[in-house]
Amino acid sequence: MHFLSPLLENYITENSEAEPQLLTELTRETHLKVVQPRMITGHFQGRVLSMLSKIITPNYILEIGTYTGYSAICLAEGLQKTGELHTIEINEELRDLQRSYFDRSGYGSQIIQHTGNALEIIPTLDICFDLIFIDAQKVQYDFYFEAVIEKTKPGSIILSDNVLWSGKVVEPVVQSDKATATLVAYNEKLKNDPRVETVILPVRDGLTMCRVL
Repeated sequence: MHFLSPLLENYITENSEAEPQLLTELTRETHLKVVQPRMITGHFQGRVLSMLSKIITPNYILEIGTYTGYSAICLAEGLQKTGELHTIEINEELRDLQRSYFDRSGYGSQIIQHTGNALEIIPTLDICFDLIFIDAQKVQYDFYFEAVIEKTKPGSIILSDNVLWSGKVVEPVVQSDKATATLVAYNEKLKNDPRVETVILPVRDGLTMCRVL
């Protein structure tokens, strides 16, 4: 489902901050070499993530779901000079591609890669995160959220991607569609969770912003 016409989407992109050349190259390489390239964050949403990170100026960022590294680089643009971004990806085959672009971005020394199951890795991180971006297996979103909120403080921001799921969240849910059912429940949970205040932004496929209370 397109929430805006292609004409409006192009207008928004063209009148927002330009995409850095490095990320244009990463997009091209992702489409040439990686399965499901539509999973890449993309120009407009990437600039949104960059802007939010620059506003927050985090010292510690956690990302769940690195893919080829586009969103990590965008988020790293707002890091404090002594800050760190920890990013977790289950697919080890993407590690070298990620690292090549991290090192070219100027944030390579600040981006720490973790490979494996996020739910096993998160408890091992003895860090309080200022900004968290969840963009991995949708059926695990609630588990990710419960794991990461233990690593936050009042004022920390938790972002969750793809929460509108191509509009499926407002359609009748097919019993076999576990991802949509999970996201419907997740969205309702966040709205009613007393630990956070929540707003859904209609950015691309839906981006939830939670502020920890």
